Order: sequence, then structure tokens, then C-alpha cells
Amino acid sequence: MNTHPVEAGSSSDIFSSTFLVGNVGAPFVIGLAVGYFAKKMLRTALFLGGATIVLLFVGEYYDVIDITDEKLQHAASAATEVAKNSGGFLIDRLTSITSKGASGVGGFFVGFKLG
Repeated sequence: MNTHPVEAGSSSDIFSSTFLVGNVGAPFVIGLAVGYFAKKMLRTALFLGGATIVLLFVGEYYDVIDITDEKLQHAASAATEVAKNSGGFLIDRLTSITSKGASGVGGFFVGFKLG
């Protein structure tokens, strides 16, 4: 008969609160905060970008500047590429928080949805 008591919060118990908070809870909350922030910043950037385009159109209407459709499409393509790269960077960084990375990335997507 084993006379040694087994600790409830041992490191091999994956359902212990210590393991879950450290490896699932905290990375999820970090990912949630980053996703929420990213969505708000994306909305702000789209708002400012739209305002800039409207001001360019107004300037073109009053013959202050000349804008071609090709230049406008090129600028939009470049901005889209920058947004894709920054999103990929955030996901890559969140996956390195835990060994599997699923908790942080899951939190990111939930936060992005909530934002």
C-alpha cells in the first residue's frame, strides 16, 4: 500500500488550476487583449484611410491635385499587404507564449470578434 499522499496540484495533473491558469488562462487573456486592440486599431485605420481618400477626392474636384485610379489602387494594395503582414506577426508572436500556442491564438480571434 502506498503511504505517500499525492498532491492535488502536481505538475503532471493537466486539470489542476495552476496548470490551466498558467498554460491556458493567461495566454488566452493576453490573446484576447491583443485581438481586441487589433480590431479597434484596424477600425481606426480604416476610418482615417477613408477620410484621407475623401479629402483627396475633394482636392481633385477643386483641381488642387490629380489622382489616377491606378495610383489609388496601388496605395490600397500596399496598405492591404501591410495589414496582412502585421496580422501575421501578431499571430506568430502569440503562438510562442505557450508550447502549443492554441490558447493565445484562440484568445486573439475571440478578442478580434469582440472588438
